Amino acid sequence: MRPFALSALVLTLMALAGCASDKRSEALNRTLMGYASAIRWGDFTQAQTFIDKDYAEEHPISSVEQGRLQQLRVTGYDEGAGPRPDGDDDVVQVVQISVVNINTQAERSIVDRQRWHYDREKNKWRLMTGLPDFSPR
Repeated sequence: MRPFALSALVLTLMALAGCASDKRSEALNRTLMGYASAIRWGDFTQAQTFIDKDYAEEHPISSVEQGRLQQLRVTGYDEGAGPRPDGDDDVVQVVQISVVNINTQAERSIVDRQRWHYDREKNKWRLMTGLPDFSPR
């Protein structure tokens, strides 16, 4: 009886771990798709909701920066190879974003290096690097 009970317990724990992993993976996919959609549509206000609240408090977006974002139209968002794990609760993703300035009609591309962190208690992924930096270099 005992070997059977032990086997059942091990299988149950493995199944639960798999469910947690699936849940986490689904949350990541939903989050990355939602964020990408917000950026693609130029909805930077919506994109800000994905940013970690502590990061957002330490790096507030000024009204001047918001004004600059409103002058941009996103023409491309390429995730490349997609997210890759970087530790237990982090993933990194490198995205190339192309934008056109609506005033000058000049197009340029930037590389956005995103770091996402998983909050296990809330089952949510949060962007730890803020919005892409579109400032001219």
